Amino acid sequence: MGSFYYDGKETPITVDDRALSHLKAVMLTKLRRNESFAVSWADEKGHGRNTIWVNPAVPLRFIFDEPERPELDPSWLTKLAEEAAFGGMTFTAQQSG
Repeated sequence: MGSFYYDGKETPITVDDRALSHLKAVMLTKLRRNESFAVSWADEKGHGRNTIWVNPAVPLRFIFDEPERPELDPSWLTKLAEEAAFGGMTFTAQQSG
């Protein structure tokens, strides 16, 4: 289970490594283009959801448990990028491409 830290917070957002690799790829691409976007996910207890607004001025840090990067699924990357462009991307730890 990997994690990412948003806005210098001490509490990580946990995501499985494969999902996190896809999120990282899309998030960094959007940020390189100086684009802001929303990211939403179900809370860990499954009772609600969280949303953050991501922009180039906010620090992000990604931590992976596995040393090897998983193979990225182009269709999943496209889906996440489209979601980010139109209202915000949504993910769950169980999501797969």
